[in-house]
Amino acid sequence: MSTKAIRRIKTLYYDTTKSSIEKDLSEAIELFKTFQEESDRETVAVYMDGLSQMRSEWRIEKVRVREKAQRTRLKEQSARPQKRKGRPRNK
Repeated sequence: MSTKAIRRIKTLYYDTTKSSIEKDLSEAIELFKTFQEESDRETVAVYMDGLSQMRSEWRIEKVRVREKAQRTRLKEQSARPQKRKGRPRNK
């Protein structure tokens, strides 16, 4: 079992994408929990760490993109001419 699990974790590491990272990391963690031998855990530790790092970096990137879009919307809103409230003036 452990050889298959090791191969699967490596495959998850190499094939993960921004959209699949959460699911892939969860699967890798469940596989990691099945290891009885410390040597198996040491073998996949670098892949587990890599998956975790990718998730962190992609989360930060997602937040930055969201914040940039929000700033852009606010700039556009403040650049639009404001409608006057109240009664129109007679000239």
